[in-house]
Amino acid sequence: MKTPSQISLKEAFLYWLKLGFISFGGPAGQISMMYQDLVENKRWISKKRFLHALNFCMLLPGPEAQQLATYIGWLMHKRLGGLIAGLLFVLPSFFILVLLGFIYMTYGELPMIKAIFSGIKPAVVAIILFAGYRIGQRTLHNSILCLIALISFIAIFFFKLPFPLIVLSAGLIGWIGSHGYAKYFESHAHLNFKENTKHYSSIIDDHTTIPMHAKFNTQKLIKTLLIGLLIGAITLSSLIYVYGLDHLLTQTAVFFTKAALLTFGGAYAVLPYVYQGVVEHYHWISPQQMIDALALGETTPGPLIMVITFIGFVCGWVNNFLPNLHPIYAALFTGTIATFCTFLPSFIMIFLGAPLIESTRKNIKFAMPLTAITSAVVGVILNLALFFAFHVFWISETSEINFISLFIAIISLVALMKFKVNTLYVIVAGCITGLAISAF
Repeated sequence: MKTPSQISLKEAFLYWLKLGFISFGGPAGQISMMYQDLVENKRWISKKRFLHALNFCMLLPGPEAQQLATYIGWLMHKRLGGLIAGLLFVLPSFFILVLLGFIYMTYGELPMIKAIFSGIKPAVVAIILFAGYRIGQRTLHNSILCLIALISFIAIFFFKLPFPLIVLSAGLIGWIGSHGYAKYFESHAHLNFKENTKHYSSIIDDHTTIPMHAKFNTQKLIKTLLIGLLIGAITLSSLIYVYGLDHLLTQTAVFFTKAALLTFGGAYAVLPYVYQGVVEHYHWISPQQMIDALALGETTPGPLIMVITFIGFVCGWVNNFLPNLHPIYAALFTGTIATFCTFLPSFIMIFLGAPLIESTRKNIKFAMPLTAITSAVVGVILNLALFFAFHVFWISETSEINFISLFIAIISLVALMKFKVNTLYVIVAGCITGLAISAF
């Protein structure tokens, strides 16, 4: 079959824009969608090159699907292509969540909205449990990794240890273990791409010469690092200069930058850290608002970590630092800062590391610490599920169990585990169930 012709930047722009609106299903679904489009249908990139890029992105903190889009966009059309791909992957979700945030804060107390959330929240508990199950199934292959997961759960549930300490400790265990007990820390995670798919030539094929912009260059690496650090430094110093170090906007920038560097294992892994920060430490939002944020994040396209846009929006609205203006302005500022500081490190890491990865095409040797970290994440996710379950299933006013919510969660979990129902359909079903129950 003939090799496809080179793709223009306009054609790439239209594809990434479309993907930004239809990328439901979490990272696995999003990566599978890109694989089918870019490898099998459009043949922009070969399977080996696609998986090589994916392996790199999966070892980075941050949303791997968005980083993979940035990587491929960069490989095809330089940094501008990477920026376009990465930004369009999240911008539709950003605007949708801002709109949902406005509706939530303005009309959230209406009976119909409450009814919708009463059905969505139990479904979200089931989705979190299912996420922990899937990660555990891919990762916990032996007693050592199971023990790491158990210890991480005990550490965060009983001793309230900070999430960064758990991640760093697990990574250290994996690094030490890799030197003498490597077989216990081998990663078995994989995506179910077709192994017997016939190879057809692609624009970026297995043996396509590395383009000039993708070749590793020390000067280029230093320049990229300095530009990235400069953008971050200008953003933070401007906020400190205008508002001070302790202001909501400044603390939002600092907090979500740290969160961006700790998202090993996907968005579900960083949610406990975000909860510890915005709910328990800063008291910016309530536990219920955190649950609602995740519920809405599950219903929108883009990476799940985009819930930080909604969280930032609600933080700004609740803690309005512009008292003479409508709270939507403070909400927009805070939501934008949270989103910007979450994704800036992802772009920097891709533009820094991708030329090295393209030039070497060798196995990356950080997989064993990552396996230990991912194992710890399983325990952390279980803690998050229990936290959400308590707030959803326990009626504090009457000290009773909400059996209706418990029933919705069980049915949702069965649908996910037994019948492999898409999470979006589970959310929609929960929404309809909540409305139906409120009608009686």
